[in-house]
Amino acid sequence: MSNESKVREEIVRLSRSLFERGYSVGTAGNISAAVDHGILMTPTNSSLGFLDPARISKVSRDGQHLSGDKPSKEIFLHNAFYETRPQTGAVVHLHSTFATALSCLTDVDPDDCIPPLTPYVVMRVGQVKLVPYVRPGDEKAGDLIRKLKGRYAAVLLANHGPVVTGKDIGSAVYAAEELEESKASGASARRTDADAD
Repeated sequence: MSNESKVREEIVRLSRSLFERGYSVGTAGNISAAVDHGILMTPTNSSLGFLDPARISKVSRDGQHLSGDKPSKEIFLHNAFYETRPQTGAVVHLHSTFATALSCLTDVDPDDCIPPLTPYVVMRVGQVKLVPYVRPGDEKAGDLIRKLKGRYAAVLLANHGPVVTGKDIGSAVYAAEELEESKASGASARRTDADAD
């Protein structure tokens, strides 16, 4: 099995895991991974729970569709991370419940919108920048990421959800899970504090 085939299988396996555990619903969310001579990306309007490795899109580093189904409309967003963070081997964008809810709030610190409640979110994710809203699939999302000059491994798209990078598909997925669980823990802690008052 070639390296590209292994990465395709890993995208399918980890995407299904995210879907089955509720980190992604319907056709929301997209995942990409760097391979030799391009990027593999989940197809547009595809469910992360029901991917076919042979139909995963392959695009060139400049975004040209090479094979497979049409790539997610968020290709501009993903490419911007690969361009500005050379260490990026994969990008995960989810519409996970707690992080997406946080992205809709107006009273978060835009330079660090995920509080460092656990050591794991600090180690795996780091600071998370809130990026202004643009319509999903708009090329401007890529421009906003490029303006960050690679300083953030993860961002929260306003009114949209988290985007997390990693050195490979596994580390990007695990960091995305950690971000979501940290936000869920924070929400739970706030409820407990409020109940105590």
